[in-house]
Amino acid sequence: MKSARHVSKIAKTKNQKVTPPAPVLRFTPLAWAKLVFLRDCGRSEIGGFGIASLDNPMLVQDLQLVRQRCTFATVEFDDESVADFFDEQVDQGRTPAEFGRLWVHTHPGDSPLPSGTDEDTLDRCFAGVDWSLMFILAKGGESYARLRFNVGPGGEMEIPVEVAYDQAFSGTSHGNWQQEYDDNVTIIPTGVAAITNEPAESLFGNEWEPEEIDPWDEWLDYEARLAMDGEEL
Repeated sequence: MKSARHVSKIAKTKNQKVTPPAPVLRFTPLAWAKLVFLRDCGRSEIGGFGIASLDNPMLVQDLQLVRQRCTFATVEFDDESVADFFDEQVDQGRTPAEFGRLWVHTHPGDSPLPSGTDEDTLDRCFAGVDWSLMFILAKGGESYARLRFNVGPGGEMEIPVEVAYDQAFSGTSHGNWQQEYDDNVTIIPTGVAAITNEPAESLFGNEWEPEEIDPWDEWLDYEARLAMDGEEL
């Protein structure tokens, strides 16, 4: 009887389903410091691609901006710049799974929740890949990460985010990061129709400050009311 009970216990253990741990999006301290620095360079959204490795695709080791046109609520990537970025990464020996799956961007308000434009971008630009992840870091420090699978039955889930302080890292590089921001980001204030090459300061004016309206949806409602009244920020 003891032997029978022992066999039954082994069989039960073998048949028991083991739930794998939920994935976690992690940033190396250097990648996180760079993202926070770029977020705070201006008063608009910014976006880029997280760079990871095949053996640890949920660990962002670096992030790269491409040329983009930005407002308080939108980011538009330059297609040629994205193509150049992909070519450069392939030339360095990386695969698209290492540099083209993690979409990282910021919100200048306090809410990290994705907007309708964010959802449209995710559907349009990442529908053809096996998996992708949208990450948003808000000005106030809150973050949002959602992992999406496009293989099999598909699916998506929100996942936690943390800074991987167990990873070795070197010093920051504010000068290089500032140059990367200046080379790639063109801010378009709400109400300005023409795209210019003017510095962000000349477009906004030295005294321009967005009204502190929170949360994110309230800011969008505020912009809509201004548009109806024929006013500009």
